[in-house]
Amino acid sequence: MDKDEVWRHIHEQRRALAAHLATLDADQWEQPSLCSGWTVRDVAAHVISTPQIGLGETLRLAPSLLRGYNQAIFRDVKRRGLATPDAILADYERFDGSRHRVPLTTVVDPLIDVLVHTQDMLRPLGVEHHMPPDAAAVAADRARLAAPLFGTARLVRTHRLVATDTDWARGRGKVVEAPMEELLMLVTGRAAEAGLATGPDRRTTK
Repeated sequence: MDKDEVWRHIHEQRRALAAHLATLDADQWEQPSLCSGWTVRDVAAHVISTPQIGLGETLRLAPSLLRGYNQAIFRDVKRRGLATPDAILADYERFDGSRHRVPLTTVVDPLIDVLVHTQDMLRPLGVEHHMPPDAAAVAADRARLAAPLFGTARLVRTHRLVATDTDWARGRGKVVEAPMEELLMLVTGRAAEAGLATGPDRRTTK
């Protein structure tokens, strides 16, 4: 998939997410997401922060990232999550078509963010939204390279992941079969939806 196609998916998925977010009531914005300690509002603000973070902010964050990546991201997310839902939705309207990405990241990283975090927010709310399988496949290839950050290095090292809805299979070892979006969720440290993944050790935690 070329860069233009990746960006097309990013922009479409940001707009689809914003449409879902616009329907939420005040209580739903404050519901826990699949990311431990993050509310729906926190995650929503985090996703649309990607096109807003420049080199200066990246350099300011660098020392705290070196001291502990997860804690640094958590603090940044909670700060951004102080914004009101209206302000967050305004950011989506302003930045949904941006091609800016955080310095030192690849074009696929914002794709992972929007695909996976959309599920992190919507699944606990009982809202269904499916990823495009071809976009999820591209995201999963990138996520496999970052498996240590997601805590899924062992899964990637010891399992063969096989998509049931697109031509994608990666890895060696015990076979796990699932729709492509569930495999992306697994590789990024989430649990697949019940009954949608078959194979040993098919569930992981974030």
